[in-house]
Amino acid sequence: MENLISLVNKIQRACTALGDHGEESALPTLWDSLPSIAVVGGQSSGKSSVLESVVGKDFLPRGSGIVTRRPLVLQLHKIDEGREYAEFMHLPRKRLTDFAAVRKEIADETDRETGRSKQISSVPIHLSIYSPNVVNLTLIDLPGLTKVAVEGQPDSIVQDIENMVRSYIEKPNCIILAISPANQDLATSDAIKISREVDPRGERTIGVLTKIDLMDKGTDAVDILEGKSYKLQYPWIGVVNRSQADINKSVDMIAARRREREYFANSQEYRHLAQKMGSEHLGKVLSKHLEGVIRSKIPALQSLISKTIVELETELSRLGKPIATDAGGKLYMIMEICRVFDQIFKEHLDGSRSGGDKIYNVFDNQLPAAMKRLQFDKNLSMDHVRKLITEADGYQPHLIAPEQGYRRLIESSLGSIKGPAEAAVDAVHAILKELVHKAISETELKQYPALKVEVSAAACESLDRMKEESRKATLLLVDMECGYLTVEFFRKLPQDIEKGGNPTHSIFDRYNDAYLRRVGTTVLSYINMVCATLRNSIPKSIVYCQVREAKRSLMDYFFAELGGKESKQLASLLNEDPAVMQRRASLAKRLELYRSAQTEMDAVSWSK
Repeated sequence: MENLISLVNKIQRACTALGDHGEESALPTLWDSLPSIAVVGGQSSGKSSVLESVVGKDFLPRGSGIVTRRPLVLQLHKIDEGREYAEFMHLPRKRLTDFAAVRKEIADETDRETGRSKQISSVPIHLSIYSPNVVNLTLIDLPGLTKVAVEGQPDSIVQDIENMVRSYIEKPNCIILAISPANQDLATSDAIKISREVDPRGERTIGVLTKIDLMDKGTDAVDILEGKSYKLQYPWIGVVNRSQADINKSVDMIAARRREREYFANSQEYRHLAQKMGSEHLGKVLSKHLEGVIRSKIPALQSLISKTIVELETELSRLGKPIATDAGGKLYMIMEICRVFDQIFKEHLDGSRSGGDKIYNVFDNQLPAAMKRLQFDKNLSMDHVRKLITEADGYQPHLIAPEQGYRRLIESSLGSIKGPAEAAVDAVHAILKELVHKAISETELKQYPALKVEVSAAACESLDRMKEESRKATLLLVDMECGYLTVEFFRKLPQDIEKGGNPTHSIFDRYNDAYLRRVGTTVLSYINMVCATLRNSIPKSIVYCQVREAKRSLMDYFFAELGGKESKQLASLLNEDPAVMQRRASLAKRLELYRSAQTEMDAVSWSK
């Protein structure tokens, strides 16, 4: 498990490189879940001196006001031998052995991100230090808490710094290293105040007491260090840093560490605590504690990473592939998107997806109901039958049978079926259009507004052509029934010996009521027979001309035109919503991060 801290170091660096700084965003963040140690303290609490003592090198910028204006992720790597050196993630493969240059680069990199306005930024700087004199450890140095803004800083800087500090220490996997000066009342310590708010039981807080050697004579910090006056779950650790005079004289850090050891060993008040005090002990405690926290969090981290990878892959799949750069690639991409659309449209018709049942409903309910509403029996009232038959006889009555009257009665009734037939054509057309828009919404087309409009228009134009063909064919069925009457039907009817009428009646009342009723009944029987036939043949005509044809050739015209388009025209069809493009790029980066983390995590897991 020696590689646990190195594992988190690698993942943290990958997080920063791929844009995961733990800031609020619409993307999942791995940074927030990684165990870390955040160094918290007020200005002039000795925070920088503690870090330099742990490292054993002068490397942090110093000065008045807020010097640390970006999080500094400090990764310490113990090497067996060799010269100490430092590396910044933003300066890959550049080793710095002069730690004064390290200090300058931290200041310069801060200014590159924030400008010289003394603003703060949440984008971290990653610094790795390799030395035989350190323990494997990662610390995140945060800007010092302050109560007033200095010249050149906005009034919001005080709250901005507190918000940044909170964004780190509120995370349940964050260990809080709370730095407080011993020569001030602990109750007023900025670090203790804020850590107590986010960790009231002190389960994640390690207290460090600085400036013990600067306390007023007659006072000491024994009660605090022994955990009596302010108890935390972990023991307090006292440190003695270099004085400002020592810093000005560039006193060697190794010598300063030796003097710190001597102070605790020779001090009457702290002698009994000497083995548990000092910067070196602090580094070892933090390293061991961080390893323990990482070890306990690995199963949860592996689970989180696997789950998030699936979620990211799912969303990327939904967003579709990035746009091809060459004309051939663009053409293929458009064809593939349209092929998927066409397939989904067919699935709606065939029942794999919802919607096709609506067409059956037109045939099974809407068309029969519309034909029933025609009420042929009322149209064949005795008065109407008498009118048409007598008109057909002209100036002299038929001697045998009123054939022309029969034909006019039948044709006028059958002609009214055209209305329900056309309504069925229109209803199926509307359903097909609805399924086109539904299929479009279920494909990548919604990402490409221009292509979506073109495909929708082309599909609807095809459906319009099919509707007109269907209308002609369907009305032709009705016309055929009107154009030729089935004579056999009438030959099978019983013959009436008095079909010539009663000669005692006047010329305007040639047929008696009983005869006229029989004529109406006969015509109605024939009409019902024809309607039964048309209820079957109209749906067949509509399916053949519209549904079947839509399945077969909905996009044929579009594909034919597509082949003649130039590269610029193809590109214009694939003008994607910039927000979608940005989202895809961000998700791809984040997926790369999680896959990289999974690989690193699995390697350590197998080595346990």
